[in-house]
Amino acid sequence: MKAIRVLVANRPRLMRELILATIADQPDIEIVGEINDDSEMENAVNSTRPDFLIVALEKSNRLPAACDLVLQNHPRMKVIAISPNSNSSVFYWTSLQVRSSEIEASEEGVLGALRGLHARVEEVQ
Repeated sequence: MKAIRVLVANRPRLMRELILATIADQPDIEIVGEINDDSEMENAVNSTRPDFLIVALEKSNRLPAACDLVLQNHPRMKVIAISPNSNSSVFYWTSLQVRSSEIEASEEGVLGALRGLHARVEEVQ
């Protein structure tokens, strides 16, 4: 089975380290990179070709601005946005329109989204 490739671009550093620690021991998930500045995101995605990008959720249930171009250029990639300030996470992917699904803000929620186990779907405005 092919490993799920994940690029972690979450701020602040402590949040990024917690995410890395959560998924590092998963045998079906490969961490392909880590960035700490949104300006590095497009280049990192181009060079690592992740299946998933994990980023900080800046506003409640809103796609982080830095992800717009990345999702347009890499429509098969999915994004998990985790809030460092509140107990919320959102899973984004593209089809003909960007869609999202709230996920549990926990290790189980993030791992479930990485493995394709997400629930309710809402259209992102």
